[in-house]
Order: sequence, then C-alpha cells, then structure tokens
Amino acid sequence: MEKKTLNCANCEKEFEDGFEFCPHCGQKTNEDLTLGVLFYNTISNYFSFDARFFKSFIPLMLKPGYLAQKFLEGKRLLFLHPAQMYLFISVIFFFVISFSVQEFASKTDAALKKDFDNSETSDHYLDTNKVKLDSAEIAKLMKPLNDNKQFIGLKDEDLKKADSLIKMDTKKSKGIITSFDFNQKSVDSLIASGAEDSLIYKEMGLTEDAGFFKRKFYEQMLKFYKNRGLSPIINTFFNSIPIAMFFLLPLFAFLLKVFYFKKGTYAHHLVFSFYYFSFLFMVFSLIFGINRFWDIPDWIDWFIALSTFIYLFIAIKRFYRQHWFLSLFKSGVISFVFLMLVMPLAFIILTGFSFLFY
Repeated sequence: MEKKTLNCANCEKEFEDGFEFCPHCGQKTNEDLTLGVLFYNTISNYFSFDARFFKSFIPLMLKPGYLAQKFLEGKRLLFLHPAQMYLFISVIFFFVISFSVQEFASKTDAALKKDFDNSETSDHYLDTNKVKLDSAEIAKLMKPLNDNKQFIGLKDEDLKKADSLIKMDTKKSKGIITSFDFNQKSVDSLIASGAEDSLIYKEMGLTEDAGFFKRKFYEQMLKFYKNRGLSPIINTFFNSIPIAMFFLLPLFAFLLKVFYFKKGTYAHHLVFSFYYFSFLFMVFSLIFGINRFWDIPDWIDWFIALSTFIYLFIAIKRFYRQHWFLSLFKSGVISFVFLMLVMPLAFIILTGFSFLFY
C-alpha cells in the first residue's frame, strides 16, 4: 500500500504523512495561526524565551562562571546560548532604566531652564542698573587712595592700574555675555528677526575657514541654545549605549585574552564575557526596578554594585582554574583597566557623538 505523502509548507520538501514536524526543516506540519501561536513564536524565536532561560537564570546569578564552563564542555542545548541570554537580559535592562532616564532628562531640563531664566533676569538687572562714572567721580573715588598711599603701602604704578580698571569697567556696553562664549543679546536679536543660521554662526564666532566638525559643533550649539534643554542629547546618549556595548563587550573579552592568552581561543573569553555582562545587566535591572517602587538605602545599592566585582573574581577563578591570588590580582587589574580607561573613553566618545548628532 502506497503511503500518503505531504509537502512542507515551509521548505516544500516531501515527507510521509504522520509526522508532527517536518523532518527536513523542523516546522510543525499542522499548526493553525492563532494569537497565542503568533506571539509565542515571536518571543521564543527572537529571545529563545523557553525552559532553557529558567534553567540558566539561577546558575547565572548564583554560580559565577558555571554557565560559561558548561558551554565549553559541550552542554550547549541544556542552557541558553550566551549571546541569546545577553540579548534578552539587555532588552530588559534598557527597558527598566528608560523610565529613570526620562525622569532624569526632565529634571535636567527644568533645572537648566531655571538657570537660564535666573541668568537672564540677573544680567538684565545688572545691565539696566549699571552705574556709569564720569572722570570727576572717578577722581573722587581715587582721592582717599592717593592721600593715604604711603600709609597703605601703594605705589604710583598700583594707583594707575586701579584707575585704569575703574575706567575700563565703566566703558563696557557690548551686551550680556554669560556662560556662553558669545554675545547672547546679539544672537537673540538675530534669532528673533528670523536671520539665517549662517549669520548667527558668524555672530557666535564661527570663522569662514572652519572645518566640518567645527561647523557641526556650532550648528548643534545653536540648536541647544534655541531649545534650552538637554533631553534630546540625553536620549541620544542612552539610545547609543546598546551600540557601544557591541564594542565594549569584545574589548572586555580582549582584556581576558591578554591576561589568559594560554587559556583557549578568543571565542572562549567571549563566551565568559557574554554571561558576565548578562549578570551585570540583570543585577542593575533589579536595582533600578526595585528602586522605582521602594527606595532602597544608597549603601545597599552600592554594596550590591560592588559585589559584582566579587562575582567576577569567583567566576574567573572557577572558569580559568588558577590560584585564588592570581585570580584576584588579574580580576582587579582587568576591572581597573576597563572601568578607569575603557569606560571613560567610551563615555567621552558617546557624549561627543550624542551632542553632534542628536
């Protein structure tokens, strides 16, 4: 009797009837599309959100270095893949801290606007109430100094300098220049009149021979001056962090390779880094998440943050199997180099990028 055959809807290859899954591509042979199937497949395919995540979570948090060690031993289907775990937990982390970022940006904008308003009010008061002295009044002010110069110990040169400074101050009438290194009154007038940006840049001090980055800087400075807010820059900085992590994580793995160059290939150190950064993101997700509903004392937050170094030390000792003193020394040096050199450099680059391209 000839067996009935079917064609897979996915790979279009033929197989015998009775299979629940296609023997060629693994797709289920008869599955009606429902909302449950749609969203489960989306989550499970993109994040591998299945039983392996729950099997991996407790070892990740409580057994430093265990998952990386098991992965290299060949147990790669029992636990969640290191890159998939990193991706899933990093999405949770950036979602959780996004609320804190928005609050910080709003508070920063409010404080900045208040500073601008106070600065403008103060400068206007000083400008409109400036006392302009004539030569007779200046001579009157200088008379006590001249009469008592020997008693005070002043020389003729000192008196001339004081006279010059008083005259110089009374002649200032160019406008208000506060924290910005340009004449704000002139710039405000040009903005109010609808002048072209090129004229405003010139008033701000941009020269004709300026290069691309300098022109871009002035362009962004004018945008910032008009908006009087840091939230666009902060949001751009925050949105750039995931991209930066794709460079920082491999750099951390490179540091491990430098200190453990005989302990496997670069891929081995990358596996360790994926799991360690997953742990870091999970810890800080919990800190930010809990603090949103219950304000934890700062000393507890700092204690938990510092405990991540102890986790790193134990993970390195277990994974690389070296003496505890060497493991402590190397984990300390790696942490110092990464936190004191790599991270500040990345912060500076991200800050510059956020300002130039927000």
